Amino acid sequence: MKFKLVITTLLVSAFTLLLAGCFPAPSEDAKQEFHLQGRTMGTTYNIKVVAKQDQYDLTLLQQDIDAALVEVNNQMSTYQQDSEITVFNNSQGSKPTAISTGFRTVVTEALRLGDITDGMLNVTVGPLVNIWGFGPDLKPEKVPSVEEQAAAFARIGLEKLVLTEQGLAKTQADVYIDLSTIAKGWGVDVVADLLEGKGIQNYLVEIGGEMRLKGFKANGTLWHIAVEKPITTERSVHQVIVPQDNAVATSGDYRNYIEVDDKRYSHIINPKTGKPIDHRLVSVTVIHPSSMTADGLSTAIMVMGPEKGLAFAEQHDLAVMMISKTDKGFEEINTKKFMPFLK
Repeated sequence: MKFKLVITTLLVSAFTLLLAGCFPAPSEDAKQEFHLQGRTMGTTYNIKVVAKQDQYDLTLLQQDIDAALVEVNNQMSTYQQDSEITVFNNSQGSKPTAISTGFRTVVTEALRLGDITDGMLNVTVGPLVNIWGFGPDLKPEKVPSVEEQAAAFARIGLEKLVLTEQGLAKTQADVYIDLSTIAKGWGVDVVADLLEGKGIQNYLVEIGGEMRLKGFKANGTLWHIAVEKPITTERSVHQVIVPQDNAVATSGDYRNYIEVDDKRYSHIINPKTGKPIDHRLVSVTVIHPSSMTADGLSTAIMVMGPEKGLAFAEQHDLAVMMISKTDKGFEEINTKKFMPFLK
């Protein structure tokens, strides 16, 4: 049996305009772009802040950002044995597990999105993700057996979660949740809200490809974002968008998959079938005021596939770009609400 695991970071990067010519050094009163970067949630973050020289103590600002992201990890990382989510997953009884305000916010939105997507976004799908090799253990060696899939599938179900004033409870002891489809987006929102709380109104926040933007670049132009072409052989730009004061999230199955006996299996699991998705849709980009919501919606629409995904996006008046693979190449379909954001 030939086996290969492929995992790389999805690229949705800031699009840089190259200007020719020489310019004098900016004056102290001129606004500049300051770049902060680091690691969080098993990936990287990049933050651009537009401000005057010495307007903010960037060292202290980054310390505040790092502290906020550590808190998010402490709440929602399935890789941390002492995180809130791990404590919940390890709980056995029906007694509610106490949760923080941030954790409650994310779970509440995950349940709402699960409801409106008819379960296509399902944060209890973790056991299936794990047996297919995309969870914390990350040990994919073979396609799971029918028995393994059935056992994992028996643990799935949003109706098995009960959110109360006291915390989060489960009606089945082995229920396991994984918020990875929405937590990175929440982290972006946390950082963006932190910046705005400090009076920063022009910024770009990116964590592992999920983004939120506001205001303008230092040169007075709107932020431009490049959406990557959904191919594995190279990194190139498919489309440039101008999201304005919004978040951008892209989900795709072309950067994170396993290959067993020359057959590719996506990391995105369909909660209805218990198996990796297998259809023509290869990339979904969602623009929304909330990065958390955009993150969850992009995954849910990827699970739905091209026809159902487009119908759902139009029904809910969402700004969505969908890229499907056809015999003649890639086909891009945009909802009406997405069109104004195209470059």
